Amino acid sequence: MATPKVLAERSVPLLPPGSQVRQAFICQTAPHFAFFLDNWATGLTMFWITYRCVAVSQDAIYVLDSDKLSGGAKPTSIAGTLPRHTQLGPVSGGWGQLTLLGKRHWVKKHFQAEITASDAEAGFTYRP
Repeated sequence: MATPKVLAERSVPLLPPGSQVRQAFICQTAPHFAFFLDNWATGLTMFWITYRCVAVSQDAIYVLDSDKLSGGAKPTSIAGTLPRHTQLGPVSGGWGQLTLLGKRHWVKKHFQAEITASDAEAGFTYRP
């Protein structure tokens, strides 16, 4: 699994010049959470799942589409941009939920600290 540092490095070429990625994480969206269970067990639902990398810079939050076979670890294009002051969390549990670009996304526990750090830098405080 790619680390936040690796995700940040892979995201920079897609972002505006001078962008510095502060946090980065992978998230996924699907029509229903059961798709993740089916995908884990069989791999058959992989093509219905959207894998994304989120790169938080000093100026904006970039939601990046990623290669499906990389599981979100290789961003390919910008799907959308959110204002930097957008609150992403709180998230919790094995698969935390957040809304990006009007869709529900799930984030593995491994990356949830990145969301907490992003929100803290934007001035949002909560107890995870």
